[in-house]
Amino acid sequence: QVQLVESGGGLVQPGGSLTLSCAASGSFFYIRTMGWYRQAPGKQRELVATITNGGNSDYADSAKGRFTISTDGAGNTVYLEMNSLKPEDTAVYYCNVAVKHITATQTYWGKGTLVTVSS
Repeated sequence: QVQLVESGGGLVQPGGSLTLSCAASGSFFYIRTMGWYRQAPGKQRELVATITNGGNSDYADSAKGRFTISTDGAGNTVYLEMNSLKPEDTAVYYCNVAVKHITATQTYWGKGTLVTVSS
């Protein structure tokens, strides 16, 4: 089993910045990918950014140039630095982790952290 603990959400004014973090713990062989998704009210959950254990990252077009995904040295914590935030970035942000167990790869979701961009 894998536990994900997210933090860093909150209320920020347009143009402001926030950094989200997600720490993974539990029993697994290694982490394959970590990422962030978001779901705005009335919309489907969408990809924001992902990063592999090799350090390769991918971003949604809406996040390119404004958001940066990174991990800590151990590779068990993923961060999402968000700059130049816009009202349309308002959403619940979910951490997503794919881990390799001995016999299979499994994906886990965090409970989500709310980001509200408003003046």
